[in-house]
Amino acid sequence: MYSVKVLNHLEHPRNVGELPDSTHRGTASNPVCGDLLHLHLTIAQNKIIAAGFTVQGCPPSIAAGSALTELLVGLPVETARQLSPSDVTRALDGLPRNKEHCSVLAIDALRSALATLAESPNDMV
Repeated sequence: MYSVKVLNHLEHPRNVGELPDSTHRGTASNPVCGDLLHLHLTIAQNKIIAAGFTVQGCPPSIAAGSALTELLVGLPVETARQLSPSDVTRALDGLPRNKEHCSVLAIDALRSALATLAESPNDMV
């Protein structure tokens, strides 16, 4: 049912937890299934230097949060803004159709975190 990459992210999730020195945080939820993902980013000089997440949700939501943080670390903010749910799904070598909303949840949390950049442009320096 799940790809080897999804199973690996479930068994060994990456970047789990809040980042005490995070500069930006985003939250996304899925009211239908109840999943909730919090994304923590540390951004300096217009680059994401660290990412962490916490999630309350189904196993593919955990995998999506883990995969997203791996995609993000080292990316310029503008490149991160271009990521889409299909990028997360691709990083997991696919998700069952009825679980693709987990990639949407991860990207929604990213968009929420990046939306705070407009509120604090000094973090970009």
